[in-house]
Amino acid sequence: MTEKTTNTIIKRSVLLAGHRTSVTLEGAFWDELSLIAKRRDVSLNRLITQIDASRTGNLASALRLFVLEEVKKATPS
Repeated sequence: MTEKTTNTIIKRSVLLAGHRTSVTLEGAFWDELSLIAKRRDVSLNRLITQIDASRTGNLASALRLFVLEEVKKATPS
């Protein structure tokens, strides 16, 4: 799934602990989260649930930081 523009703000609904909540991120972050979920062979919702379980701040920030860490791991030093 590729968002039309990477800097467009996109709101999506996700299910966390049995409750629907909405998350707003830039398209580039949604794209990268989708790729990470695919590489891990889990649904996007499952990946977000895993990130949510270990977060300390708000969910959108936790998702952005998670993507940043994953990209840093994949980038040779």
